[in-house]
Amino acid sequence: MLNQTSVTEFLLLGVTDIQVLQPVLFVVFLAIYIVSLAGNGAILMVVTSDPRLHSPMYFFLGNLSCLDICYSTVTLPKMLENFLSTHKAISFLGCISQLHFFHFLGSTESMLLAVMGFDRFVAICKPLHYTLIMNHQVCLQMAVTAWIFGFFHALLHSVMTSRLNFCGSNHIHHFFCDVKPLLELACGNTELNEWLLNTVTGAIAMGSFFLTFLSYFYIIIYLFFKTHSCSMLHKALSTCVSHFMVVVLFFIPVVFDQIIAIMYSVVTPILNPLIYTLRNKEVKGALRRMM
Repeated sequence: MLNQTSVTEFLLLGVTDIQVLQPVLFVVFLAIYIVSLAGNGAILMVVTSDPRLHSPMYFFLGNLSCLDICYSTVTLPKMLENFLSTHKAISFLGCISQLHFFHFLGSTESMLLAVMGFDRFVAICKPLHYTLIMNHQVCLQMAVTAWIFGFFHALLHSVMTSRLNFCGSNHIHHFFCDVKPLLELACGNTELNEWLLNTVTGAIAMGSFFLTFLSYFYIIIYLFFKTHSCSMLHKALSTCVSHFMVVVLFFIPVVFDQIIAIMYSVVTPILNPLIYTLRNKEVKGALRRMM
C-alpha cells in the first residue's frame, strides 16, 4: 500500500506563515474546538439519554453530532500543535490516515444530510406512514450504509494516494493532508487520482445535494398545495429550518477553494449544535431537564 520513495514525512505549512499570528490563532481555534466538542457532545448525550428524543430525526442528529466531533478532531489537534511548533511535520502514515478520515467523515456527513432530508420529507408528506417507513431498522440501515459507503470511498483515495511516488518537495501548502495538495507534490502520472477525486467524490457530493434538494422541493410543493393553515405551514417548516441551514453550511463552501477545509473541519462542527439547540424546542427542553 505504501509508496516506494524516500519520503517519510511531510511539512504542513498551515494557515499562515506570520509568526505573530500563531499564538492568537492557537487561542481562537482552541476555543472553537472546545465549544464544538462541548456542543456536539451535549447533543449526543441528550438524544441518547432522553426517551422523548428517541425518534428518527434525533437518531440522525446524534449521528451528525458524532460525525462533527470526529471531523474536527481529525484536523484541529494537529493544527493546534503546529501553531506552537517550529517543526510542523507529519509522518507519511499519519498524513495518509488524516486524508482517509477527512474524506471518510466528510462523505458520510454529506450522505447523512441527504438521509435527514428524506426523513423530513416522509414526516411532512407521509405523516400517517411515517412510523412504518422510518422504523428503527430502516433508520439503522440508512445510517450504517452512509458510514460504510463513506469509509470505502475514503479508502479508495487513501490507497491510491499512498501508492504515488513523492520525489520532490515535501512541503504541503495546507493545514492538513488532503488529496489535492499531495497530488501537487507527486511525481509521475496522477490523472487517475484526479479523475477519482473529480468523478467519485463529485458524484457523492452532487448526488447527496440533489437528493436533499429533491426532498425539500417535494416538501415545498406538498405544503403549498395541501396546507391551508398558516400555523400548520409554520410548524411544518420550522422542523426543516435547522436541517436546511446545516445543509447550506455544508454544501455552499464547495464553490470556494481554500475556505472549504476550514468550513468543513472548523466552522460547520461548531455551528451545527448551535443551530439545532437554538431552533429546536425539544433539544432545548432536554438540555434544561439534564441541568
